Amino acid sequence: MNQLVVVATIIERDILRYTPAGVPITGATLQHSSQQVEAGVARQVDFEIAALAAGEISGRMSRAELGATYQFTGFLAKKNRNSKSLVFHIIDFN
Repeated sequence: MNQLVVVATIIERDILRYTPAGVPITGATLQHSSQQVEAGVARQVDFEIAALAAGEISGRMSRAELGATYQFTGFLAKKNRNSKSLVFHIIDFN
């Protein structure tokens, strides 16, 4: 199963655009910071991740407040077929 749920802040967001097939897409950069326990030891976790919202959710993402924190749900996929980079595909947030 490929499912990711993360609480993050929208730090950058692209303008709403459309694929050649007419699907609306909004790209964003999300920032996460938390403390996690690994092997019984507290660990500070900080990262930024590229994200993409397609379809109906892209409109909500394009209107979401920059700097606001949301819980995002989605999956990870390659940026493109030949890439090793991953992108977080958002399917819902609140």
